[in-house]
Amino acid sequence: MTTTMLSLFRDAPIGLGTWHMGESRLAAQTEADAILHALERGVRLIDTAEMYADGGAEGVVGQALKAFGANRRDALCIVTKVLPTHASRDGTIAACEASLRRLGLEYVDLFLLHWEGSVPYERTLEGFAALRERGLIRHWGVSNFDAPELAAWCATEARMGLDAGRDACAANQVYYSLQARGPEFDLLPAMSARRMPLMAYTPLASGELAQDARLAAIAAPLGLSAAQLALAWVVRGGEVVAIPKSATPARIDENLAAATVALDADTLARIDALYPPPKRKQPLAMI
Repeated sequence: MTTTMLSLFRDAPIGLGTWHMGESRLAAQTEADAILHALERGVRLIDTAEMYADGGAEGVVGQALKAFGANRRDALCIVTKVLPTHASRDGTIAACEASLRRLGLEYVDLFLLHWEGSVPYERTLEGFAALRERGLIRHWGVSNFDAPELAAWCATEARMGLDAGRDACAANQVYYSLQARGPEFDLLPAMSARRMPLMAYTPLASGELAQDARLAAIAAPLGLSAAQLALAWVVRGGEVVAIPKSATPARIDENLAAATVALDADTLARIDALYPPPKRKQPLAMI
């Protein structure tokens, strides 16, 4: 199952995030139109969560998916998340059912625990397993888990007999960008050993990297913008998928074009000089 998810992400390494969407009724149609534009231009991964605008983002995604057409649903990977406060067995099931209603879907492709809370992993996994048995989710995973927490989660899966095939944790979504390279020290290697892809949220560091004049100077001779260079860097190894958020069609097109960019060793070295890789363990950054 992790191999399947890794293959999917390699085929579509730039998705679309929806954090802060659904917060305004006035903006909802524009946001739905932007998501639809992304889908029509080839984006196949849409990430959302029950937390975003208290379900409002899921509603906007659902509006776009309805316009995109049910006959093309199988080509998409729709990701949503359960809050840790809802992550008991029954709470996880109820949260997923509510998300599906807002999304207007019969199932989601990937259902994540948004971050670690106080509910034992076993209870959340019981909910995930029940949802998969009912066909309401295809895969499950976690978000904002550092290496020790991820190891504990996977060990729990093993104790429960959920560590083989498509039962295993499919992905871990964390903050990863040039301004947050901590995962490279231990988390990314641990995930690579499990063939588990990393989903990079806020890959442009809340927009700062798109405005970085130093990155722009490296990007310009390559025919790229600073944002495209930063995104191409994030997905460079084939084990990371980036989910930048945008409600602007032109920016969505710009972001999507970064998926086909290959960076040579000299370019990577120049980027490392600006944003050095970690030399020691760092706490997992969260936004």
